[in-house]
Order: sequence, then structure tokens, then C-alpha cells
Amino acid sequence: MTIAPRQITPLERHLILFVDRLVVFITQHWLLLVTLALGIFDGLPFLAPVLLHLGITGPADAIYRAYSLTCHQLAYRSYFFFGAQPVYTTAQLQSALGVTNPASDAFYWRDFLGNPQLGFKMAWCERDAAIYTTLLLGSILFAVVRTRLKPLNWRVYLLFIAPMAIDGFWQLFTSPIVILPFLPAHESDYLLRGITGALFGLGSVWLAYPYLEEAMRDARAQAESQYQRGRAHQAALNQGK
Repeated sequence: MTIAPRQITPLERHLILFVDRLVVFITQHWLLLVTLALGIFDGLPFLAPVLLHLGITGPADAIYRAYSLTCHQLAYRSYFFFGAQPVYTTAQLQSALGVTNPASDAFYWRDFLGNPQLGFKMAWCERDAAIYTTLLLGSILFAVVRTRLKPLNWRVYLLFIAPMAIDGFWQLFTSPIVILPFLPAHESDYLLRGITGALFGLGSVWLAYPYLEEAMRDARAQAESQYQRGRAHQAALNQGK
């Protein structure tokens, strides 16, 4: 016995057309959508110290809590706004605050957001700020060269990420908690964190975006074809009424 296929209701047909059109829109404007998302994601950590400076503590605290899931937010590895200087070492912060909490006291330095004298820290550390800002700038620049830029060879990509990997792991295992005592202690400064983070961000855009562009172009062609067939079928049904 042959079972007749279930007829699609008009509501389901309109829903399918809507989804097809949405896929066409996303595949056509994926770079704009990614850039806008990165702009918001990258902008909020910069906004948090501004809000604290203005006394708007509720939204600022919410940003710090949310971004604490993505970053350690240690004060001695973060940028400060509206204070005496943009970055501080652990010793400088200890002297200014009159405390003896060591750098290994991660909870204390994570929770310290700043004050009117020292300024207020970003919701990201210096390296994360460099990574995500470079991802945002790379997205904007890719719009100019998107049809001409070839993907970065993965072997070359390793050269882009190696400085951050070496610096980050060396620092992780020797400062502020000595895990590998046979290595000399290493604490990066804001310049080294910024350069290594920017190289990682730039290399990631160069590697991934050309592939995304090609994939989205193919997906858009398929989605447009399916959408046009759906519209033609809908038009034929409307004429048959």
C-alpha cells in the first residue's frame, strides 16, 4: 500500500520560504553580521570602565561578570582608563593600594576593578584586548580584499600563533605561580601581550575568512535557487486558486 505524502499547509509553506530567505540574507551579509557581532563583543569591555567612571555601576558590574567567563581580568595585566597611567605592575598596584596581596592572589586582583586615582580597568586583559580588536579590524579590512585574498597557509599560521603560545605558556608556568621551577620566571609586559595577541588575531582572520567567503558564496547560490523554486511554486498555487 502506497502512503500519499502529507500536504504542506500554507503556514508551513510560508515558514519554509521565510527560512530560505533568511539563509540567503545570512550567506549574503555574513561578513557584516560577523563584524557587527565582533563590534558589540569587543566594545563592551571598553565600555565597562567608562560606565564605572560615570558612576553607572550596575551595567558595568554585569559586563565584568559576563566577560569574566572569557578572561582572567587580572588587574596587573589589564589596561586602565581615566587614571594616572594605562597599565600597572603588581608592585605599583600594591604600593598604591597599600596591600601585600601577591600576584598569585588571582581572586583579589580579578575582583579589583579600579578607583578614581588609578583608573578603572577594562573587562579584558591586555592580550585579549589585542586579539579581539584585531579580529574586528581584520573583519573590516577583509571587506576591501575579500575577493582577492587567498587563505593563509596553515604552516604560516603557526608562525602567527607561536609567539603567543610561547609567551603565554611560559608566563603561565612561571608567573605568578611557579609550576615549572627549572624555567626562568617570565612576566610579559603590555607591549609583548599586545603584539602576540594581534598576530594571533590577524592570522586567524587571514586563515579563516577566505574559506568562509567561499563557503558562504556556495551556500548562498544553493539557498537562492531553493528560495526561487519555492516562490515559483507558491505563485503557481496562488494562480490556481
